[in-house]
Amino acid sequence: MGNLLKVLTYNELDQGPNFFLDFENAQPTEAETAVWNQVNAVLEEAQGVLAELQSYTGAGQEIREAIQNPGDLRLQERAWSAVCPLVAKLKRFYEFSLRLENALRSLLEALTSPPYAPTQHLEREQALAKQFAEILHFTLSFDELKMTNPAIQNDFSYYRRTISRNRINNLQLDAESEVNNEMANRMSLFYAEATPMLKTLSNATTKFVSENKTLPIEDTTDCLSTMACVCRVMLETPEYRSRFTNTETLLFCMRVMVGVIILYDHVHPVGAFAKTSKIDMKGCIKVLKDQPSTSTEGLLNALRYTTRHLNDDTTSKQVRALLQ
Repeated sequence: MGNLLKVLTYNELDQGPNFFLDFENAQPTEAETAVWNQVNAVLEEAQGVLAELQSYTGAGQEIREAIQNPGDLRLQERAWSAVCPLVAKLKRFYEFSLRLENALRSLLEALTSPPYAPTQHLEREQALAKQFAEILHFTLSFDELKMTNPAIQNDFSYYRRTISRNRINNLQLDAESEVNNEMANRMSLFYAEATPMLKTLSNATTKFVSENKTLPIEDTTDCLSTMACVCRVMLETPEYRSRFTNTETLLFCMRVMVGVIILYDHVHPVGAFAKTSKIDMKGCIKVLKDQPSTSTEGLLNALRYTTRHLNDDTTSKQVRALLQ
């Protein structure tokens, strides 16, 4: 059907259908348009958010000088003036995560709703599957940048300490009206996570499952495991890889595969690493390790440190060894 070509109906392990999904060219059908437009409005902001985060240098020098010279009012004001616009930027990132959460929910509803099975949805609604993949790609890209930038938490910690100190001294600061105490608390929890965007999506997916009690949990997890199979097959098969016109699509596939594995592991009762899992974890890890380490080390670390069930007794020694 269209750009979605069935590669294998069922593999030898009966782990579900594998598809080749054209992430580069899938376009929304009339039935998909309403959800696609809603999600696209959020995704249009994603590249701007990543660009802002990539250029985030922080106010480390100004903060150090202010701390080392507590009696110098000029240095205190200079540090505060440097930190405030950065905190406003961090607030925008946090607010974007909430919009991303709503977008994910809309896609989960569309891709798991009766009467179609999840694999049928992915075949019928290729443009929504592509958007789901784009959300995961953004999420892992954001978290990789955040993990390597300690200035984010340093700036925000300084901001909160300064607010607290001035509140004790009954001083009102202009920036407080933009980031009030309740917002600061929520932002603090968000940025305290090693991978805040992934945590947001994991929580949103878990919440989606718990709130839709009439929807079998398998409908959601099968959607995720099928997407993981899609990406693995595309990455490990030269014939399919060669169909992409853009080399960035390979990294896109890797990020999406890892993202759906993590979501599956958070939502499924026994996780992605058990023998009963519908995801071929050995195959997925092997395909990552076959790529240049510069593009995959962050993704392997995401599997090591942001999944829930890797260290369970049900995880095979071979899988654990692959992630050592």
